[in-house]
Amino acid sequence: MNPVTKILRLWQVHFWYLAFGALLALAALAAGIVLMQNAGRYTAISVLGGVLLVPLALQMAGVARVVLRYLERLVTHDAMFRALGGVRVWFFTGLAHSAAGGLGMRRAGDALARLVNDVEALDGLYLRIIVPGLSVLMLLPILLVVLRHESAWALLVLPLFVVVAVVLPWRAAKLAGDNARRASLAMAGLRNAALDALSGLREVKIFAAEGRMLAMVQARESAVLAAQRELASRISRLNVTGFLLAQTGILLALLVGFISGPLAAVVAVFVLTAAFEAVSAMPRAGVLLGQSQVAAARVVEAAEAGPAVADPVKSEPTPAGHAVSFEHVSFRYADDLPFVFENLSLQLPAGSRTAILGPSGAGKSTIAALLLKLAAPQSGKIKLGAVDIAALPAEAVRSKIAYLSQSTHLFADSIRNNLLLGDPSADEAQLWAALETAQLADTVQALPEGLDSWLGEGGNTLSGGQGRRLALARTLLSSAPILLLDEPCAGLDAATEMAFFETLNQAAKGRTLVLIAHRLTGVEKLDRIWRLAGGSLVPAAN
Repeated sequence: MNPVTKILRLWQVHFWYLAFGALLALAALAAGIVLMQNAGRYTAISVLGGVLLVPLALQMAGVARVVLRYLERLVTHDAMFRALGGVRVWFFTGLAHSAAGGLGMRRAGDALARLVNDVEALDGLYLRIIVPGLSVLMLLPILLVVLRHESAWALLVLPLFVVVAVVLPWRAAKLAGDNARRASLAMAGLRNAALDALSGLREVKIFAAEGRMLAMVQARESAVLAAQRELASRISRLNVTGFLLAQTGILLALLVGFISGPLAAVVAVFVLTAAFEAVSAMPRAGVLLGQSQVAAARVVEAAEAGPAVADPVKSEPTPAGHAVSFEHVSFRYADDLPFVFENLSLQLPAGSRTAILGPSGAGKSTIAALLLKLAAPQSGKIKLGAVDIAALPAEAVRSKIAYLSQSTHLFADSIRNNLLLGDPSADEAQLWAALETAQLADTVQALPEGLDSWLGEGGNTLSGGQGRRLALARTLLSSAPILLLDEPCAGLDAATEMAFFETLNQAAKGRTLVLIAHRLTGVEKLDRIWRLAGGSLVPAAN
C-alpha cells in the first residue's frame, strides 16, 4: 500500500471530524468569494454613483467569513492533533513490536527523527494539502460561473490560475521529494550525533574531546542546513513565479474587463484577488506534499518493519509446563558469519537453578535471545514444556519469562510507575512486597514521597546497586515461572554484586532460574553450572 494511503487509512477513525473541518474551510472560502464579489459590485456602483452603500447582505457575508474561518481553524487543527496522536501510538506500537530486543541497527536518533519530525510533517498532509486542494477544486467551477456572468473576457485569466494552483505545486512536490530524502537522513544524522555527545558527555570531558564532538555535530548540522538552503532557493523561485502570475492575471482581468464595462471589471478583479489569495500557498503545499510522501514512507517503514522472528500462522496452545530444552540448536546471525554454536543441547527442568558462564562473545546472551524469540535458530528446536516455541506466538513465550538484563532501563518517572511495568495490576501491598523481597523497601520508605519518589533519567537518583534491586523488584512482580537474568550485575563492585545474589537466592524461590554471567561470586545457590566456550556447553564445577 502507498505510504500516504496507509496514513490516510489510519485517519479513518477521525473521518467525520476531518470532513467537518474541510467543509468549514470550503464554506469560509465560499463566503469570502461572495464577500469579494458583492464588495466589488457595490464599490463600483458607489464610486460610479457617488454614494457608498453597505447593504446587509455584504455585512452578513463578512461576518460569516470571519466566524467560519475561526471555526475552521479550531476544528481542523483539533482534528489534526487527534489524528497525529493516533499515528504516534500506532508508530510506537509497531516500533515496540519490531524492536523487542532493542533498536538493533537502527539508531536512536533516527527512530526519534521518525517519531517527531516525520510524524509532525504529516500534519501538512491535511491542513496544507488536502484542504487547500479541495479549495482549488471548488474554486475552478465557481470562477467559471462568476467570471462568465460578470465578464466573459476575464475567463482568459483561468489558465494563469491553473498554473498557480496546479502546475507550480506539482513542480514543487517533485523538487521537495528529492530534497526531503536527503534532509531526513541529514536530520537523523544530526540527532544521532547530538544524542551521542549528550549521553557520553562524561567521557567526552574526560578525554577532552569536546572539539571533536562539536565538529561532528556541526558537520551534521551543515548537511541539514545545506539541504534546507537548496530547497528554499528552488521554492522561492516558484513562489516568485506564482506571485507574478497572480498579479499578471489580476491586471489582465482589469484590462480586458473594461470591454464588458467598468462594473464587470471591478467585480472580476475583486473575485480573482480572493481566488489568487486562496491559492497563493499552493506552491508551498506542493513542497509539503513532497515532504509528506517521504515522511509517510519513513514512518510506515519503521512501524511495519515486523519482528525479527515472525509469529506462526497457526499457533499451538500455550503449554502448562515451563521446563525448557534446547535440542541440537545451531545459530548464526547471518549466512556469511560463522556459527555462534552448533548442535547445542541444554535441559532446564522446571524449578531448577542454572548458571551459564563464559567470556564475552561466547554466545551467552544469544541463548537468552533465542529463548525470548528475539532470534530463531537455523536448525534444532527450543521447547517450552513439550511444545517447540517456533509454534508459539512470541507474546505467549515471553509471558512465561521474567527477563532482567545487564542494560535494564529505569525510566525518568516515579518508583511506583517503574514497578508497575512488571505488573500493571499490582496493588500497593504487592509493590511493597516486591521491594521487600529485593531488600529495597527500607530505602524507598526513607524517601520523602515513598513509592511516588521521582527517579532521574536512567534511575540516576539511586546508586548502581539500588537501581539493580529496583529492576529486580520489577521483574519479581511478574508472575512468570522462569527468571532469565543476563549479566544482572554488570558494572557493580564485588560487594554489591554478592549482596545482590544473596537477595536473588531468596527472591527466586519456586521459579526456574537461568543466570547468564561471566563468573560467579560464590554465594549463588545453583543446581547446575555450564560453561559456554567455542560454541559448546561443558559442565563446570559447582
